[in-house]
This record gives sequence, C-alpha cells and structure tokens, in this order.
Amino acid sequence: MSIATQYSGTLGEGALPLTMRAAVYRGVNDVRLEEVPVPEIGSSELLVRVHTCGICGTDLKKIATGSHSAPRIFGHETTGVVVATGREVTQFKPGDRVMVFHHIPCGQCYYCRHKVFAQCPTYKKVGATAGYEPSGGGFAEYVRVMDWIVSRRGVVQIPDGVSFEQASFIEPVNTCMKGIETLRLAPGETVLVIGQGPIGIILSVLARRCGVRVITSDLFPQRLTIAKTFGLSENIDASTSDTVATIQHLTAGRGADAVILAVAGNGLIRPAMEATRPGGRILLFAQTQHGEATIDPASICVDEKSLLGSYSASLDLQEESARFVLGREMDLERLISHRFALHDSIEALQLAAHPKPDSMKVVIQPGSVWKDS
Repeated sequence: MSIATQYSGTLGEGALPLTMRAAVYRGVNDVRLEEVPVPEIGSSELLVRVHTCGICGTDLKKIATGSHSAPRIFGHETTGVVVATGREVTQFKPGDRVMVFHHIPCGQCYYCRHKVFAQCPTYKKVGATAGYEPSGGGFAEYVRVMDWIVSRRGVVQIPDGVSFEQASFIEPVNTCMKGIETLRLAPGETVLVIGQGPIGIILSVLARRCGVRVITSDLFPQRLTIAKTFGLSENIDASTSDTVATIQHLTAGRGADAVILAVAGNGLIRPAMEATRPGGRILLFAQTQHGEATIDPASICVDEKSLLGSYSASLDLQEESARFVLGREMDLERLISHRFALHDSIEALQLAAHPKPDSMKVVIQPGSVWKDS
C-alpha cells in the first residue's frame, strides 16, 4: 500500500513516509527511540508533522511511576505543520502552522455544565496520538489529531511571526490561567509563589496581571535570577532563608493572602499552609500523584484557610490563553533552556526528570531542522 492511499483528503508536500521515529515508553523509566508506522487519519482528522514539543512534569511522572500501560508515545505540548487532512476537514489545510491540544471536553455532560472540564469523561480521553494507546504523541515526528479535537477548538492556528516554540506554551499557560482563576485574586493582595521553574514563573506573571503583590521563592538562586528578568523582583532564597518566617515578616506577621505551590511532591503542603494568613487560600498546582500528606486540620477549620486544587486546562480559557501566548504578552521562549533533536530525546527526558539549577523548560524538536518561518 502506498502512503497516499491512507488518506482520502488532502496531502501536502507529496507522499509521506510509511515510518517515523518516536520516543516510545516501554515501562518504568524505560523510553526507547524506535521506528514506528506513521499514523493513519480518519475523514475528520489531521496529520501534523511535529516541530516542537515541551516536556511536562506529568509526562515525567508517568514514565517514572509506570502509572500507564506500555507501549505509549507521550508528549502533549505540541506544535507543528499540518501535512494531511481528512476529506471532511475544511478549516485546516496542509501547510498550516498549528498548536494541538490533546484534551477537549464534550461541553454537555454534568461536569462540563459545572465548568469542571478536566473531570469530563470525553476530556479524560486523549485525542492526539503517534500510535499505540493515545497519549499525546508529541515525542514523535508525526501526530494524528482526532476528530473531536479538530471540531471543538482543540487546534489553534499559529500566525506568521510567532515561533513554534512560543506557541508550544499555549496549553501550559491555559492550565496556569485556570489555577489563577481558581484563587480569585483581588488587587492589593500578597501572593507567594513557591517554586520558580517555568510553570512557577508563568503563574507568578499571571498573578501579577491581577494587580497583586507577588513574592517568589525557590531553592535555586539561579531560578530567582531568571524570575527577576520577568519583573518578579521580590523573592526569597529558600536555600538560605526560612520562607515562612520571611513571608510573615514581609506581611506584618499575617502571612500571604494566597500561596501557590508550584513544586511537585507533598512535603511543602504544610509549609505552604503555614505561610498563608488566616482566611487565606492555598493552591496545590503540581500535586498530581496520589498519596498521603501531612496537614494541620485546624488551619482549615479554626484559621479558616482554604485548600484548593487546579488541574489541567479549561475550555473557557482557550481563546484567552492563545491571545496571551500568540500576542507575546510574555516572552515564553526565554523559559526554554534546552532544546533537543528527536534522536536525543532520551537525554532530554533524563535532564527534565533531574533538572539542574540553571535548567528550565526542556523541549524536544523533531522538526528543528526546518526553517521556522
């Protein structure tokens, strides 16, 4: 069978290859660069040649814990070029530069009606794949985008003058906007953001847009230095200072009105609560792994502190997050510290899983050899 017979729609750039390279998850901490078939697409689907895919902490968690069956191809912060369209697709054409969401809700179920989109059964299905069980697929040369992603605003066109790298932040920015919205910040409040990795910096910048005072903290002074380049000038070096005592000193002994925990793991939940004033809010943003944590229940009952959570993206924030990123309200490319070609994807995943003080966002770029116009 020739590759052209796989598609009853439109092909770009002539015939496509039958196989491609991909970073395939085979088990706990076992990812291998392999040759796999290029995905076939249906009549309402797209095939996208991947240019850039960011490595997310959730990808690393799945690889490290074996929480998902193998084999799979992860990667969901995906941008690239449409190379084939199904016959029923009219809104996209080969050559379009796009960013792809991997989750889109149905918009009609109980959870969608209550605006808890990440709990929608359709949302929990993954609508982008490079083969095997759909898992994002961005760590491969080509990704198939399924029909409900295409038809329900899950594919965003990238305008001329905006790089694939910048556009790859649309999904993570959406998740951060959702977290900030959950906190319901008021102008004049003081917000402490614990952790100044890429997500922590994005959360800090978005919080500042609400008219609040933002104080950042991190164990790595290098990351605080990077945060300062985004205008986040008040910071606490947690390697030399007690964050809880410092934030109380900076707030007349009260504590922060809101604390965002942008660090994975459960060990900092209690300190985050201690850094929050009575009646304040604590947002758990990176606690995606089930387990137990130590909290003081009286802090919630007697001190009336609210413990909140936010996970994944919101359909209601699709357009706002795209405007923020594509309008370059924040120069997100500066958060990328390491870029790896697909053949070095295993090294990229290892670095992202064991970050250095000066490493920030790590991206895999299967299409980095193309001209990024």
